Amino acid sequence: MLAEKLDFVGGQLLDAMDGFGQFTRFSGVTAMWFARGYRKWTRATLLMPQLYMIGTKSIPVVMIVGAFVGMVLGVEAYSQFAAIGQEARLGGIINISVVKQIGPVLAAVMLAGRIGGSVSAELGTMRVTEQLDALRAMGADPIAHLVVPRVVACVVMIPLLTVFSDLLGIYGGYLVTVQGYGVNARDYWSFSREFVEGYDVFTGLIKSVTFGVMIGLISCYKGFNCRPGAEGVGRAATDSFVTSFIAIIIANFFLAKLLRDLRPLIVGNGGPGAFG
Repeated sequence: MLAEKLDFVGGQLLDAMDGFGQFTRFSGVTAMWFARGYRKWTRATLLMPQLYMIGTKSIPVVMIVGAFVGMVLGVEAYSQFAAIGQEARLGGIINISVVKQIGPVLAAVMLAGRIGGSVSAELGTMRVTEQLDALRAMGADPIAHLVVPRVVACVVMIPLLTVFSDLLGIYGGYLVTVQGYGVNARDYWSFSREFVEGYDVFTGLIKSVTFGVMIGLISCYKGFNCRPGAEGVGRAATDSFVTSFIAIIIANFFLAKLLRDLRPLIVGNGGPGAFG
């Protein structure tokens, strides 16, 4: 029994290592074609449809979710801050939370769910129907024509979606705290301006770019390596979202720690806190 369990665990570990190696190789080939094949993936017929599908069509969903998340933060935080007479500082708390953490993560998760699964299913269907083999037979590399434009679109559009999410989250918090609970509007924006610095906005955008790279690579990799049949395509779409979500959460922790440690080197020490 023990030997069978050890054999099973060892097999799973080897499979995981093999999968990581294949993903690393896939990412390396994608980076190579990004550098060498810019004349191919920059074609409007390849890039523009991906920018539209990944970015433009995702804006309404991201804006709606961002607005209601900001409103929820206002509802939950008001009573706690009002109890200690600090409700005027809600603008700083809500907006720093949205800009540094919630906005980038929210936009990335929404994109992983809406686009990641779709990309994996699309490429998986092309693999099952042997369209990828047909591209190779015609002398065209599928990674250069299919993967790089999608990864570039994710990297370009997620920061823009993050900006929309941030703006609506900030407005949602303003709507609840100022219009709903009667917090002074001047205090709300004053503490927001005092507490949220340019480096905080930069932090959120750097996170969003990293998330875009991960979502694009993971979703394309899952599609390129799906199993045959409709079940394999569906499984690839599900695995794409789950893997992207886990990667986003883990990467967010390490990026938050890294960017926080780099802050004194870039902008110096000090800066206002939540309570002055």
